[in-house]
Amino acid sequence: MAERGVDVSALPQEVREQLAELDLELSEGDITQKGYEKKRAKVLAPYLTQTQNLAPPPAYDAQSPGPSSASAPAPEPGPSNSSSSSSRHRRTRRPHRSSGTRDERYRSDIHTEAVQAALAKHKEEKMALPMPTKRRSAYVQSPIDNCSPPDSSSSSDDEAVSSESAGPQQSPDTWINSSLHGSSTSSSASSTLSHGESRPTQAPQPQSQQVPPPPAPAHPPHSHSQPSALAEAFAQARIDPVGGVGPPDVPSQAQARGSRVDLPANAVVRGMSRGQSRSSMMETADGVPVSSRVSTKIQQLLNTLKRPKRPPLSEFFTDDQEEIVEVPQADPNTPKPEGRQIIPVKGEPLGVVSNWPPALQAALARWGATQGKSPALTALDITGKPLYTLTYGKLWSRSVKLAYTLLNKLGTKNEQILKPGDRVALVYPNSDPGMFWVAFYGCLLAEVIPVPIEVPLSRKDAGSSQVGFLLGSCGVGLALTSEVCLKGLPKTPTGEILQFKGWPRLKWVVTDSKYLTKPSKDWQPHIPTANTDTAYIEYKASKEGTVMGVAVSKVAMLTHCQALTQACNYCEGETLVNVLDFKKDMGLWHGVLTSVMNRIHTISVPYAVMKACPLSWVQRVHIHKARVALVKCRDLHWAMMAHRDQRDTSLASLRMLIVADGANPWSVSSCDAFLNVFQAHGLKPEVICPCATSPEAMTVAIRRPGVPGAPLPARAVLSMTGLSHGVIRVNTEDKNSALTVQDVGHVMPGALMCIVKPDGPPMLCKTDEIGEIVVNSRAGGNMYYGLHGVTKNTFEVIPVNASGTPIGEIPFVRSGLLGFVGPGSLIFVVGKNEGLLMVSGRRHNADDLVATALAVEPVKTVYRGRIAVFSVTVFYDERIVIVAEQRPDASEEDSFQWMSRVLQAIDSIHQVGLYCLALVPANTLPKTPLGGIHISDTKQLFLEGALHPCNILMCPHTCVTNMPKPRQKQPVGVGPASIMVGNLVAGKRIAQAAGRDLGLIEDQDLVRKHQFLTEALQWRAQTDPDHTLYVLLNAKGVAICTATCVQLHKRAEKIAAALMERSGINIGENVVLLYPPGIDLIAAFYGCLYAGCIPVTVRPPHPQNLSATLPTVRMIIDVSKAACILTTQVLTKILRSKEAAATVNIKTWPIIIDTDDLPRKRPPTIYKPPNAEMIAYLDFSVSTTGMLTGVKISHAAVSALCRSIKLQCELYSSRQITICLDPYCGLGFVLWCLASVYSGHQSILIPPMELESSLTLWLGTLSQYRIRDTFCSYSVMELCTKGLGGQTDMLKARGVNLSCVRSCVVVAEERPRLALTHSFSKLFKDIGLSMRAVSTAFGSRVNLAICLQGTTGPDPSTVYVDMKSLRHDRVRLVERGAPQSLPLVESGTILPGVRVIIVNPETRGPLGDSHLGEIWVNSPHNATGYYTIYGEENLQADHFNTKLSFGDPQTLWARTGYLGFVKRTELTDSSGDRHDALFVVGSLDETLELRGLRYHPIDIETSVSRAHRSIGESAVFTWTNLLVVVAELCGSEQDALDLVPLVTNVVLEEHHLIVGVVVIVDPGVIPINSRGEKQRMHLRDSFLADQLDPIYVAYNM
Repeated sequence: MAERGVDVSALPQEVREQLAELDLELSEGDITQKGYEKKRAKVLAPYLTQTQNLAPPPAYDAQSPGPSSASAPAPEPGPSNSSSSSSRHRRTRRPHRSSGTRDERYRSDIHTEAVQAALAKHKEEKMALPMPTKRRSAYVQSPIDNCSPPDSSSSSDDEAVSSESAGPQQSPDTWINSSLHGSSTSSSASSTLSHGESRPTQAPQPQSQQVPPPPAPAHPPHSHSQPSALAEAFAQARIDPVGGVGPPDVPSQAQARGSRVDLPANAVVRGMSRGQSRSSMMETADGVPVSSRVSTKIQQLLNTLKRPKRPPLSEFFTDDQEEIVEVPQADPNTPKPEGRQIIPVKGEPLGVVSNWPPALQAALARWGATQGKSPALTALDITGKPLYTLTYGKLWSRSVKLAYTLLNKLGTKNEQILKPGDRVALVYPNSDPGMFWVAFYGCLLAEVIPVPIEVPLSRKDAGSSQVGFLLGSCGVGLALTSEVCLKGLPKTPTGEILQFKGWPRLKWVVTDSKYLTKPSKDWQPHIPTANTDTAYIEYKASKEGTVMGVAVSKVAMLTHCQALTQACNYCEGETLVNVLDFKKDMGLWHGVLTSVMNRIHTISVPYAVMKACPLSWVQRVHIHKARVALVKCRDLHWAMMAHRDQRDTSLASLRMLIVADGANPWSVSSCDAFLNVFQAHGLKPEVICPCATSPEAMTVAIRRPGVPGAPLPARAVLSMTGLSHGVIRVNTEDKNSALTVQDVGHVMPGALMCIVKPDGPPMLCKTDEIGEIVVNSRAGGNMYYGLHGVTKNTFEVIPVNASGTPIGEIPFVRSGLLGFVGPGSLIFVVGKNEGLLMVSGRRHNADDLVATALAVEPVKTVYRGRIAVFSVTVFYDERIVIVAEQRPDASEEDSFQWMSRVLQAIDSIHQVGLYCLALVPANTLPKTPLGGIHISDTKQLFLEGALHPCNILMCPHTCVTNMPKPRQKQPVGVGPASIMVGNLVAGKRIAQAAGRDLGLIEDQDLVRKHQFLTEALQWRAQTDPDHTLYVLLNAKGVAICTATCVQLHKRAEKIAAALMERSGINIGENVVLLYPPGIDLIAAFYGCLYAGCIPVTVRPPHPQNLSATLPTVRMIIDVSKAACILTTQVLTKILRSKEAAATVNIKTWPIIIDTDDLPRKRPPTIYKPPNAEMIAYLDFSVSTTGMLTGVKISHAAVSALCRSIKLQCELYSSRQITICLDPYCGLGFVLWCLASVYSGHQSILIPPMELESSLTLWLGTLSQYRIRDTFCSYSVMELCTKGLGGQTDMLKARGVNLSCVRSCVVVAEERPRLALTHSFSKLFKDIGLSMRAVSTAFGSRVNLAICLQGTTGPDPSTVYVDMKSLRHDRVRLVERGAPQSLPLVESGTILPGVRVIIVNPETRGPLGDSHLGEIWVNSPHNATGYYTIYGEENLQADHFNTKLSFGDPQTLWARTGYLGFVKRTELTDSSGDRHDALFVVGSLDETLELRGLRYHPIDIETSVSRAHRSIGESAVFTWTNLLVVVAELCGSEQDALDLVPLVTNVVLEEHHLIVGVVVIVDPGVIPINSRGEKQRMHLRDSFLADQLDPIYVAYNM
């Protein structure tokens, strides 16, 4: 054996499982001994070579083998103190980027190492994820020599098989085949079966056609120790490396939707056994030939889904009627808080200093008067050079001027626009702090309330309408701005400022000095002592994106400045460098308010300067010897990246470096890294002061500057798992999932703080519990302005203890920060409420997830600062979505690798599944004013399908763990009789219904004379020769051909004579009629009957699309063993043309008779069948499942059917009907060729293809001839609805009036399309169409017409059924509009002489009327049987002459193959009894059995088509238990990837199913047959054979 010298027990678990699986396959005979040994050797190869070389494998080589480069993996240079060898020795393909370009903001070496370790662990359970397929502009067929061989589509985590190494490993034949067959990167592998399916016995295949298996892949010369890449692909996808097979002979999808084609999928003829089927090619479990990468990828997908899942949450339980969502029970092992209840933490008392001003304006007045020359503010230009300096004197005088102008110069003398207390918007750019300062203090002095907002740049600004909401809720009518800013605002063509979306009407006032009025000598601004009136309003965006205004009172503003002064120990005359936005938050509180209170000189560094010169703030600190700097982690990071350019900067002057976002858990690493770099430049470790703030509570805590030389505060290393459950656990064992957080110092002076539960009543937390920080202080916001309801829950919170009693009277303010109080009363913040994602009862912090994603090296695929994380609610839980901007130079491969590794890392470290990971092109995510990502807008775009990703990975299988339990089918062992008795006891009727009796024919004469249609025609030709039976119209509505009774008889005689003359055509032989829709077809049909031949009508091939349509014709001719083809001259030429020869063998056609110019001859005799049970004609049709089925219709069935239709529709000689149907099979053929000859009415024939060039033809004819009854197909109705829907006025003007139409019947073999018939009725109501006119007919293969809404009988009724019950085969009626309700309309009145019963397809017992079952039919016009060459009697008996297992075991029934139910309605039928309505739900062959439930494709497709405006048609099918959704994209290709999450969401929400594969294709790709039905199986075969040329294929993990 190959594995001598390998100790199996020492192999990795994954390999041992593979071996066990092989042993099982061998024992069950699924694999030959030779195949077994070959596969086993391949699995063991890597371990063999290692032991043979006797080199002791290094520790890290226990990973499963992969095609790595030939050289040994060099250890990655890791941090020297790293203890994790696994992360150091991760195999890597590419050198890491230098640390100079890394974003240190989210960076943590420990975390990166943890992520690497987690990924290495995943590598051991290595699994190839199928990469999505994306269309390159279009596949260009290049000559073979410059095609590169296909990739093997299995490059796993970070080892991609390069095309060089893939070259020699595939046999040239298979590669040439695949390149010829236009599959751009087809891996020549034939997919094996899904797990758990039995393998079908392979049909014996003719030797000549078998494809030789390619030679075993040769090993590339260097990597002798590794299995070849192709073998690797096979091994990973668990695929037998058998012959690469070219795509099957399935016509390509190139044809336009206009030419509807009946395409049998892979030529399966019902009634033939597999062995005799034409297709002699490799087939998979579902009998589908496979030659494609598609099935390889699906196989990979199945392999990934087979991995052990995390234990699912407590699932739904299933009641047979309902699935009830159960609240997930808490896991008993969840960590619980154990500490005592927290005691509120008190800040130091707020010191009273004698010279503190009574109000902030008073401080400005004081400095303006006494220190007028002292600098207040220095602004920088775009290059970082000082632009101007504003002194305290200038600031004071300009503010007074503005205050005077606002109160006295806007409006007329008697009526000023502004009065104290009004709200005013401040609209100033970040580059102009001076103007803003003047405006802000001018408003304070005028006692109007400033509302600073961002400058709107365009109409479509992210969040612009929410800013409008803020302005509206604050009642703002006036905006102050600068002249420069005003010029830059977007204008209308007339020069007015644009009305921004959602904004109130604003009056704009320019505040530049030259427009202000100097106040008169006696005017002084009023400066009262600070009180509780609102001083200013600061905007804040909530998690949902709503922008609200936090009102800050005058006393809170003053107290906050005092508290900051005390905490930060500000001194008069200091210099402060501010990099933050001065309009809000820390930038405003420190840089505008507290600085003025303490006569500080502020240097404002705008965002634009930072982008151009990241070091500018460090240089400013150095030049001005600044004592305090105010920055964010981003600024620390940027300065580090640029610091090499500067040798001589010194930060020794800083006594405080305030880190505004120090509460972000990932700020630790930024601070550490910055200190590392700049300690050499004089930066002291103790000056770094992180702080925590929120708009509502303002400054919550700040670290005070430390004493030089004192030890730095300790860090907390917390367990992420603990955090997700809201408890604090010091992480000791698993350092992969640890979070290191730094403190944000102590509580502010004069404040009281406690921690309460973030949701529910504000209950105090325990000491080891994470909760929301709430603060009581005079220095905080007091309300959301104008929103009293929301205010109460945030600003007036009274914490309660465990028993629910309030702890005191004083109200606290919720800060929105989540954290805990650590040792020494230090405050730690671990996240924000708005970044909290609650998934399955656990909390995850968006920032933590971003950090994990960014720790996945190498991040050359995405921009570090441009990642959005949010959650969407899908199927009763929150699902995590990550969206990132992809770098333009990133390759598909790299992006996919990075994405799949991010999934694994987040799964490992946070134990949470990602629902969706999307990459969008650079600079396309909505931005906040300072360059961050606007999360709520991004989420909105995602949900609307307007994000336009360029890469997307959905993982619903991993993260949706709350699916209903699969239904266990009831065992069939329950005796049928007991079911019946059960039904009777429950008071349920047996579901059956019948049409009225056929009764005796009024004219006994008629029945004797013509039991046969041939006799009826001869009789009509004698008794009423000139009565016109048929009129054929062309596209212009002109009658181009008519046939009276005698003309039709004579033409039939001519054809019969021609048939009888030919030798080799005997009585009883089959004759194919190949004609376009018209009277020739009818004449040929009766000609065959006159000659005693059996006609077979076949749709002629489409001359523009022979390759797709001719094989079907050929197949019917072959299957029916036709002796002769009757056709026209034009079609004769086509059948013998070169083009035809390219598709089929034209030398083997049977005799072809051109009937255009036959001599006038009469047959010697007209054949009369010996009895009525003889076959009259064969009806061939391709079912929607791609099955070609021919049924035998006897003469007795023909006359019974014609009679039944005559009674139902009241047809007689004086009537006219219009038929716009295809005349080749089913009821369409019966109405076109047979009914008129039987009943004598006149039929106006409209070939449906004429409508494509003249849409009004059908409706115009109805109006012109005043037709009462018309028959059409769904495709005709759809053409009219789409094409004429908006043109009813034009039709009216032309005089089209449909008030004459009494019944318009849609002929179909499917569930009635309620939406289509309803919109048709509604659209054409304006031109007189009665809402009651439209109805449907229903037929099947075994009985061509079961229901037909005639002139008699009640109107069709509509019911609403519960879709969840329907999946359990139950029928539960609900009210209209109920959730999960499905409207169904009755399929027409049951025809006279027809009985139907609803039967359980498994037990074959009758069902009660609350069950869904198969419709069985008994009637004199049932078909006699399938037309098969090999006479498989069992199938005949099963479908045509079957009996119930109990109840009425005598009657013979035919099985329609359709599911439906019968409901007794309140209406009465003609006999006065209550009317039983038959509802058809769908074809049994088409239903999808998933999770033990029965789904109907049309229901899922309806949901999919509603998911996005760009989805046109859609189709679903299953492949090895995976649900595949194919959607046609009507919009631009950039919408393609937007559809993937929306389709997945809607199917999950509405059908409780996870979509496995989403395929986005061009319009017209989904094949539709002549009856307008989708051919899903054909689509499936094309997909699996890789012939769809999809725009995008997403494999949901």
